[in-house]
Amino acid sequence: MTGTVTNQQEDITPDMLKSKDKPRVSWQVLFTLLMFFYMYLPILVLGVYSFNESAYGAGWEGFTWKWYLKLFGDSRVLTALQNSLTVAFCAVAIAAVIGTLMAVGLARYRFPLQSLYRGVAYLPLIIPDIAIAVATLVFLAVIGIPLSLWTIVAAHVVFCLAYVALVVSSRISALDPHLEEAALDLGATPVQAFIQVLLPELMPAIISGCLLSFVLSMDDFLIASFTAGTGATTLPMEIFSRIRTGVKPDINALSVMLMIVSGVVAFVAELLRYRSEQKRFK
Repeated sequence: MTGTVTNQQEDITPDMLKSKDKPRVSWQVLFTLLMFFYMYLPILVLGVYSFNESAYGAGWEGFTWKWYLKLFGDSRVLTALQNSLTVAFCAVAIAAVIGTLMAVGLARYRFPLQSLYRGVAYLPLIIPDIAIAVATLVFLAVIGIPLSLWTIVAAHVVFCLAYVALVVSSRISALDPHLEEAALDLGATPVQAFIQVLLPELMPAIISGCLLSFVLSMDDFLIASFTAGTGATTLPMEIFSRIRTGVKPDINALSVMLMIVSGVVAFVAELLRYRSEQKRFK
C-alpha cells in the first residue's frame, strides 16, 4: 500500500505542478471579452469625444467640460427633455395601472378566449415599431384627433402596457394563489385582499416594469416622430434633427448623459427584480 502511494507521488513531476499553477484562459472567455469590446468600443469613443475641445474635427484638440455645460443653457434641448419626461411619466403611470390589472385578471380569472386575449395583449412586444407608428397615425386620422404631445403619450401607452403586464404576470405566476383566499376567509373584501395582500407582493415587479417602460419611452424615436404634433418634439427627435448636419460634441455629451441615466434606471429595475426573486426562494 505504501509502495503504491510512493509510486503515485513519484509520477507527479515538477512540470505538472507548474502547469497546475498556471491560469488557463478558455476560448469562451476570450470570445466573451471580444464581444464586449466590439459592442462597447463605440460607446467608449463617444464618451471620449464628448470631452473634445474641437467642435467639428475628428482630431483630439484637448479636454473640456464646455459641451456638457452648454447643454444646460440650450433651451431647445431643455424643452425636448421636458416633453420626453412628460410623455414617459404619463405613459408609464397609465400603463402601470392598466397593465397590473390586466396581468391580475389573466392570472386569477378564467373566461372564454383567454389564451387569445393574452396573445393579443403581448403583441406590441414583437410587432415592429414602424407598424405600431403607422397604425396609430392612421387610427388618429380616422377618428379626427389632432396630433399633439398627448397623442405620443397614447401611442407609448400601447407598448409600455405590454412590458408592465409581462413583468407583473411573471411575478404573479410564482405567487401562492391561496393567499388571497385566506384573506377572503378572514373577512377581507376582494378589494382589500388585492390592496393589502396581492399588491405588496407585486410591487417590486410593478416598479421594475415601470422603470423598463420608462427607459423605452425616453429612447423611442420612431413612434414619437409619427404621432407628434407641431412643437411636440421629444429628446430623440431633437437629437436626430441635429445630427443630420453632422455630429457635434454637444450631441455626444447629451448621448452620454442619456446612456448613463438609462443604464442606472435599468440597473435599478434589474436589482429590484433580483431581490424579489431572492425573497421568493427564501
